[in-house]
Amino acid sequence: IDTIKNCVVVYIDDIPAACGAFKPFSEDTVEIKRMFTDPEFRKKGLGSAIVKELENWAAELNFEKAVLETSQDLKSAISVYEKNGFYRIPNYGQYIGIEQSVCYEKEL
Repeated sequence: IDTIKNCVVVYIDDIPAACGAFKPFSEDTVEIKRMFTDPEFRKKGLGSAIVKELENWAAELNFEKAVLETSQDLKSAISVYEKNGFYRIPNYGQYIGIEQSVCYEKEL
C-alpha cells in the first residue's frame, strides 16, 4: 500500500466508510485496487462514487483506461463495476489461470 499514491477515502460522521485506489498499470492504463466498503455503509452508492472519482482522477492524469480484478464470489462488487460501465476481459498478469478471479476494463 505504501506505493499506491492515488487513494480516496469516504468518511461518514468521521468514520471511514469506504475506500479505493489506483496505481499505474501501463503508460495509458491504471489498475483500480483496494476497493472496500464497510458492511455498515453498503447499499448507499459509496462504491460507485469512489469508482467515478478514481476514474476522473486517472483521466485528469491523462490515463485512457482502467482495469481491475475481483473475486467471482463478490457479486455486489461485480455489480458496482458493471453498473459503472466496466466490461469483463480475460484475466491479465498475475490473475491468469486463477479461476476465482474476474477482470474488468473501462475506457476513461
